Amino acid sequence: MMKNNSQFFTNSTYTPRLTQSPGVNLATFSIVAYCPQTDELGVAVSTAIPAVGAINPFAKARVGAIATQAWSNPYLGIDGLSLLEQGLLAAEVLEQLLKVDIEKERRQLSIVDVYGRVAAFTGKEVQPEKGHHKGKGYVVAGNLLASAETIRVMAETFETARGSLGERLLIALEAGQGAGGDKRGKVSAALLVVRNEEYPYIDLRVDEHTNPVAELRRIFDVYTALPYLDDLHPKRTWHKEKRNKIKS
Repeated sequence: MMKNNSQFFTNSTYTPRLTQSPGVNLATFSIVAYCPQTDELGVAVSTAIPAVGAINPFAKARVGAIATQAWSNPYLGIDGLSLLEQGLLAAEVLEQLLKVDIEKERRQLSIVDVYGRVAAFTGKEVQPEKGHHKGKGYVVAGNLLASAETIRVMAETFETARGSLGERLLIALEAGQGAGGDKRGKVSAALLVVRNEEYPYIDLRVDEHTNPVAELRRIFDVYTALPYLDDLHPKRTWHKEKRNKIKS
């Protein structure tokens, strides 16, 4: 069981060290979320530059999920997950990351932990339309948006959506695109979901496309239509007999 207090961090040898460069400018709309029914954690995101899936979404099973955007710094995701794994609350992780980030006013950061607690930050120098919304077990965030309605629509859509966490994240992303999305255009999108294993349950990316959210939906529907999908995911908890059966 993870400890959940800042004293654990104080006694730890781990300290986040962030780079001083501003990173990559990701004018982005995203959602991070936790599902209490399945303990899944995930991120869905789209932006106007290629390969957003390589630099924005971070997630680890039984730990948390993080989206880093605006002047994105991947170390916010890497260090943030490490701090969550040590037992810090989402809000404490955000505080620790911002404390050592000299470019924090250029950042936008969303965090959800394995208990559904959330934290978010939008720096003063992030370009408008910008903002974030913290809901129960999720955060929606965006910057350089075509419309401020994007954030509101994504939040409302996620709260009423049905299905798996991956499905609900994608529905919210589609709603954000429908509300205007990134005002500079459409280039890439990604969906990352972790469940119980050390590798992602879903890790889908559209790195460069004229309609990336729609293409992500197409790939998602093909991927999740496989009737034997779960059986093809090796599990640490599988019995030896089942592993041998699959191997043969």
